[in-house]
Amino acid sequence: MIDKHRSKDLINYILVIALFILTAIILYQVLYAVIYGILFAYILYPVHKFILGKIKNELLSAIFVCTFLLVILVVLLVLFFGIIFNQIVEFYLIVQKLDSVDLVRKLVPDFISTSGISESVISSLSEHLTNLVAFYLKEFTKIVSNLPNLLLQAAVTIFTFFFALKDGKKAIDYFKSFSPLKKENEDKFLKQFKDITNSVLIGQIFVGIVQGVFAGIGYYIFGVPNVILLTFLTSIVSIIPVFGAWLIWLPVDIYLFASGNTTAGIGLLIYGSFVVSLVDNVIRTLILSKKTQINTGIILIGMLGGLLAFGFLGLIIGPLILAYVILVIEIYRKHVLEGN
Repeated sequence: MIDKHRSKDLINYILVIALFILTAIILYQVLYAVIYGILFAYILYPVHKFILGKIKNELLSAIFVCTFLLVILVVLLVLFFGIIFNQIVEFYLIVQKLDSVDLVRKLVPDFISTSGISESVISSLSEHLTNLVAFYLKEFTKIVSNLPNLLLQAAVTIFTFFFALKDGKKAIDYFKSFSPLKKENEDKFLKQFKDITNSVLIGQIFVGIVQGVFAGIGYYIFGVPNVILLTFLTSIVSIIPVFGAWLIWLPVDIYLFASGNTTAGIGLLIYGSFVVSLVDNVIRTLILSKKTQINTGIILIGMLGGLLAFGFLGLIIGPLILAYVILVIEIYRKHVLEGN
């Protein structure tokens, strides 16, 4: 009789494990799309809450915000997809025609350029730069050819976004029912969880994008070619701590000086040093209080590790995962080891 019960339990365990494995396989195919949907829902939840307060209908509010996001994504796709592609091609052609050795001779002191080092080193750098641009051009072409799959992933993102807005609070309450923490500790945990998420999403992502936009305005004012592509690249590097917008605007400024556009070069140097660099500190201070900011080292390691592990999405979820792990360890230390 005991063996019969054990056999039934074993079969039940096997079935449950098999179901979890199948679920994981299904979710793995759309994991990134689901995460994007949840992130969009978190970012736009204040808009949903505001509209909900006006119309008092959760379904209509979620539909409105979802439609709003869809329109923005479609407009951005139509406006910028082709422009960025064309500018990547233009930039690739510029790099192909660039005389790197001549460029260095204009920029570095004579004792360096006459040593013979600059020709070999810069020629090698130029080759790597050309290969890098060619690689991104190839990847961009792959994205275009993979459009049906991207559209399917986009649909999953939109559906996840909609239901996360509509039923997100219910989902949180459901998962809270499994929590072993007391209510006051649970509330503290959720507040810290929210602070960490805000610090990464607003403190790094939003501020980085704004910094990229300000840099793009400078590129446009001072007549830099391929403005949209450079704005996009500046936004990406601005998101990553330590790197910052200077990693793009400074080489662009050097290019202006080397091309003989001294006035534009001086203008962009001043603009980049003061306006673009100050945007980071000013906006971050205005939006975030000090208690919500995560250690820069955690963000940097999380972003770089996340980038290697998950691709572009890792820039967002990498530091979040590290910060959440540290938060859980801290809660364990306070409420288990210290007996609270």
